[in-house]
Amino acid sequence: MSDEVEPGFVRVRLDLSYDGAEFSGWAKQAGGRRTVQGEIEDALRTVTRSKETYELTVAGRTDAGVHARGQVAHVDLPAEVWAEHADKLLRRLAGRLPKDVRVWRVAEAPYGFNARFSAIWRRYAYRVTDHHGGVDPLLRSHVLWHDWELDVDAMNEASRPLLGEHDFAAYCKRREGATTIRTLQELSWERGADGIITATVRADAFCHNMVRSLVGAMLFVGDGHRAPDWPGKVLAAGVRDSAVHVVRPHGLTLEEVGYPADALLMARNQEARNKRTLPGAGCC
Repeated sequence: MSDEVEPGFVRVRLDLSYDGAEFSGWAKQAGGRRTVQGEIEDALRTVTRSKETYELTVAGRTDAGVHARGQVAHVDLPAEVWAEHADKLLRRLAGRLPKDVRVWRVAEAPYGFNARFSAIWRRYAYRVTDHHGGVDPLLRSHVLWHDWELDVDAMNEASRPLLGEHDFAAYCKRREGATTIRTLQELSWERGADGIITATVRADAFCHNMVRSLVGAMLFVGDGHRAPDWPGKVLAAGVRDSAVHVVRPHGLTLEEVGYPADALLMARNQEARNKRTLPGAGCC
């Protein structure tokens, strides 16, 4: 499948961040709900004085309440609109956008770039505290309070068998026609000097609720309710386990999206559109 930009248009990359607390997720929705995509598209239409809304494509469609520090999107703008507004676009967006979403960089994208399909990994962080007193009020919208003490070593032990390419059906909300095969590149836990425990979760892509489900399973291990081998057994079973709790969204932040060298962008773009199967599995 080709992803050539239409003649007369320029593909523009946007690097952005947002506090997800007051958003109903990234993607536009019916019913007038407030979304990140909707706010940015409205702002773009206003500052470029366009009658048409130019649709954004995003690297990771975050759910309601999920934050982003390193989100990436692209938009195809008419060449004349880009030529007129390129130098002023960033400052004008800053003046038009609400304070809980910011665009930090606007630039013409290299050939073959697609914010979603060219990405080779997404890195999320989930932050949780087990402090007996709860969460610092200044961090309450970004850190989950877990009211059982957590064993970080046990959570790291439980995380290791999940690394690599697997079918994560047991940790995903299934979507019709979508594969649940993913390559989990990193799942690690570290307690900071402030007592906040941060999970770093990186994969080539994530299926719906995957990060929050993985975190929920590891918290069950960390607080002693399950043994370290339990998350791996759940993965192998391949079905949703009622004991795997999808943790609340506010502790989750999309930190960074990785892309290959410019010369490899189109190849990655096309490769990522192929539906994957595990070795030895049927294709359909």
